[in-house]
Amino acid sequence: MLNKLTKIIKTTILSVIVAFLLVCIFFIGVKIFLGQQIEDIITLANYITLEKNNNIKELVFNPDTGLISYPEYETKYGKIKINKINVDLPVYYGDTMDVLKKGVGHSSGSYFPGEGGSIIYMGHNSKKAFRNFSKLERGDKIEVETTYGKFTYKIYDMKIISETDFDKLPIQKNKEILMVYTCYPFKNIGYTTKRYVVYAELEK
Repeated sequence: MLNKLTKIIKTTILSVIVAFLLVCIFFIGVKIFLGQQIEDIITLANYITLEKNNNIKELVFNPDTGLISYPEYETKYGKIKINKINVDLPVYYGDTMDVLKKGVGHSSGSYFPGEGGSIIYMGHNSKKAFRNFSKLERGDKIEVETTYGKFTYKIYDMKIISETDFDKLPIQKNKEILMVYTCYPFKNIGYTTKRYVVYAELEK
């Protein structure tokens, strides 16, 4: 009786192991053979969403006092262009998942272009967004266009940081710095704990 029970347990364990290995092989196969197609579908869906949100919020800016009116949360107020890597995306105020599906998010705790302080943008590492951040170099330009002006920033540094390294994204009001980040590694699909940050300063 004991031998029979032992045999049944061994058979069950073996079946579980085989099933687990088959599932792993299946997902590895999907990743290898269909990973690109899945990413293309996600990118297309995001692109379609982008096309449906073309209304830009008109903002009022006073050179002496700064912005007089601010956009509502999750409202588009401009666009970001990085010619070096063919980026041309809308910028939304806010950093929710809905915002990042539509374009580039602007951290609500940071300043706006032209206000003279730290600006924090973030976006997905998809091919339509920031996948090619690794190609950026010091001296490359980032342009931010709003309804109240166009601002050009020159890249001076790049870093790989942890998602909890908040001190690497400092908010200060004494110098206009644009910090743009995306998930790292660039080709990873899904959640990651690392961020690739590009730092750029406003050109006078």
